[in-house]
Amino acid sequence: MKKKTWKARIKKACTDAGTYRPFFDTVIDELASIMERRDMAVEAFEKAGGHVLVKHTNKNGSTNIEQNPALRLVNDLNRDSLAYWRDLGLTPAGLKRLNENLLRPEEKKTFADALADLGI
Repeated sequence: MKKKTWKARIKKACTDAGTYRPFFDTVIDELASIMERRDMAVEAFEKAGGHVLVKHTNKNGSTNIEQNPALRLVNDLNRDSLAYWRDLGLTPAGLKRLNENLLRPEEKKTFADALADLGI
């Protein structure tokens, strides 16, 4: 999916969850970029055969079995994107944390606190 499509989808998800704020637009833009790169990495992984493990020959000529680098990239991008999803309130834990912060009533200052703030 293209970045523009991801951006619209993420913004709609934030709006539906009630967590969208205009100042999140830069975070949404970055998450859309990550998701676009993740989609390209998944496509490359699948085109290369989708093998989880691949043979790798090191500079000494030894052949070892290791995790496919394309799959590692997909996993890294998924991990990175999860932090953004969470910060935008689009995971259960992220939504709970945002709701608690947004719904927490502010403590009202007493007259003595107001005077202390004024230095009196």
